[in-house]
Amino acid sequence: MLPPSVPTSLVVGPILLAMALVCIVIFKPAILRNGAGQILGFFALFLLPLGVGGLGGAIHNDNAQTTEYCLSCHIMDDWGKSLHVDDNEFVPADHFQNYLVSRDKSCYTCHSDYVWYGSVTAKIRGLKHVYVQYLGDMPEPLDIELYEPFNNRECLKCHEGARSYYESRHHRKEDDMLARINANALSCMESKCHDVQHNIDELDDYDEDEFWQEADE
Repeated sequence: MLPPSVPTSLVVGPILLAMALVCIVIFKPAILRNGAGQILGFFALFLLPLGVGGLGGAIHNDNAQTTEYCLSCHIMDDWGKSLHVDDNEFVPADHFQNYLVSRDKSCYTCHSDYVWYGSVTAKIRGLKHVYVQYLGDMPEPLDIELYEPFNNRECLKCHEGARSYYESRHHRKEDDMLARINANALSCMESKCHDVQHNIDELDDYDEDEFWQEADE
């Protein structure tokens, strides 16, 4: 897992400081009677908690983007397994194994909206997943579907501008084919092109030695 952009130590320190200051304010409220004490109380009860909350949120935001985090729910085991199928027709497996996407953030790279507010939307949906995980009725893995059809935008985020994309004869079978792909009018995933994705219903067709094992680095 990649280290978070905000070191945990930068959060633990302010938390301990906030707790110490709050204890001082609680057990010695008299200090709030003068200007300096009021500033101390405002710092302890408002500014530090807000700062700690923001730093904690930044760390969680980083961790929630990792592949390890996405696959930490038992119901996602098959999707994680599909990343190791030794078959390059599986688009996610091919990207994962060949570093076409970061292995540490492979799920998040392809399954988040990339407009300005997209990652927030994804996190709100994640809250629903947490609720179902602990309090709701877990669906069967084969019943899990995307909220909306996969948008070509997620593919073009990396492939747009690449020579291999623009010059591929498969993308030029029709005069307006590239334009339709770029406009999301012709799906990359559902047009008999890259139509083998996770396909978890097919995993049992593969023997154990047909799953790629990542070498220790």
